[in-house]
Amino acid sequence: MLVLPPLLWAGNAVVGRAVAGLIPPVTFNLVRWTLAALILLPMAWQVLRPSSPLWAHWKRYAIIGLLGIGCYNMFQYMALKTSTPVNVTLVASSMPLWMMLIGRLFYDAPVTRHKLGGAVLSLAGVLFVLSRGEWANLLQLRLVIGDLYMVAATIAWSAYSWMLLHTREPASVRANWQAFVLAQVVFGLAWSGLFTGVEWAVQPDLHVEWNALLIGSLAYVAIGPAVLAYAFWSRGVQLVGPTVAGFFVNLTPLFAALLSAMFLGDMPSWYHAVAFGLIVAGIVVSSRQRD
Repeated sequence: MLVLPPLLWAGNAVVGRAVAGLIPPVTFNLVRWTLAALILLPMAWQVLRPSSPLWAHWKRYAIIGLLGIGCYNMFQYMALKTSTPVNVTLVASSMPLWMMLIGRLFYDAPVTRHKLGGAVLSLAGVLFVLSRGEWANLLQLRLVIGDLYMVAATIAWSAYSWMLLHTREPASVRANWQAFVLAQVVFGLAWSGLFTGVEWAVQPDLHVEWNALLIGSLAYVAIGPAVLAYAFWSRGVQLVGPTVAGFFVNLTPLFAALLSAMFLGDMPSWYHAVAFGLIVAGIVVSSRQRD
C-alpha cells in the first residue's frame, strides 16, 4: 500500500519537470487539484453537504489542506523549475528526520536509536546530493533554489502526515476514502487559488502553453499522484504511523531515477548513486525492530 505512492510521486516529479516551461508551477498545482476534485465529486459529494460532520472540523481541514495540497505540491513544482526530479526526490528523503522531529516536539512520540540512526544516514544521503558530491559546496552554500523549496515541501508533508494520524473528527468522515480525500482537496483548493492569484499578480507576463503534453500530464497528476496516491498514503499512515511510513518515501528517488532516464534522458550522476546507497542503508537500519 505504501509502495504505490512513491512510484506515483516519482512520476509526478518527472511530469512536473517535463511541463515546467509550459505552465507556471503554482497554476499547475491549482489545475491539478481542480481536476482531482471533479473526479472525486460524483463519488463523495455527500461529505460537502451542509449537514456533514466535516464542517464542525473545518479549521483542522483548512490546515491539512494548506500543508498537504497547498504548500507541499506548490513547493515541489516550484522546485522542479530549477532542480531535477532525482535531486528533488532525494531531498524529500530527509522526510524521516522531519517526521521524528515533529513527532517528538508536538506529539511526544519516542525516538528510538535505530530510527535516529536511519534518519541520520538518510540525511547524509540528502546532504551528499545537495553538495553534488563535494562536501565543500555545503560550506559555500552552492544550492539551487529548487533544493530549498523541496526542503520546505518535505517539512510541510511531515506535519501533514502527523495531522492525519492525530484526529478528533468522527469516523464517518474517514469511512470513505473518496470523501476523506475530497474533504482535504476542497480546503486545499482555496489555498491553491490564493497562491495562484499571488503568482500571477507578481508575474503578470506568465502564460500557459496548452498542448498534448500538458493535457496528458494534467490527467496523470490528477488521477495518479493526487487521487490514488493520497488515498493509499492516508490509509497507510493510519495503519503504521507517520514515522514508519516516512521511510517508504525513500523509494521515490529510485523510481524517479528510472523514470527520468526513460522519459527525460536525465541520467543520474555518480553522487546520486552514493546518496541513494546512504538512503537505503537508512531504511535498513530504521526497519530493525529492536532498539
